[in-house]
Amino acid sequence: MSVSVIHLLSDSQVEDLVALYQKEWWSKSRTLHDVRTMLANSDLIFGLVDDETGRLVGFARVLTDMVYRAIIYDVIVADDRRGQNLGKRLMDAMMADNVLTSVASVELHCLPSMESFYGKWGFVPNNSGTRPLRIRRGDAPIGDKASA
Repeated sequence: MSVSVIHLLSDSQVEDLVALYQKEWWSKSRTLHDVRTMLANSDLIFGLVDDETGRLVGFARVLTDMVYRAIIYDVIVADDRRGQNLGKRLMDAMMADNVLTSVASVELHCLPSMESFYGKWGFVPNNSGTRPLRIRRGDAPIGDKASA
């Protein structure tokens, strides 16, 4: 089966993405509403679509200032399509993108078990002495105004 890289998802492909998210520990609480909002506010979208069915089988997104920094989020491949080099195809498409090739620093977060996979594109652990810091507000839906 062949796949194509796309940069805009149809409504049914957004639903496919939510289904992909709901199968992963790190994204299973994401809702259709929040995913639509996320997509509208992401700078670059990379989808892999099965050419026969139109089904979204891979996805990643990027937030960037287009000059100094970019961060890759949500690299995901459908569990029934893993082992077919689709993760490699997705990463190749992103790393060859004209915007990302001109950005000074591209980052992503991954589990230690995935470092060797991402290392194929030059990603290495951050040894600059800095560490990412985070305020974690959970997976609250966008617009949820919990009282303090």
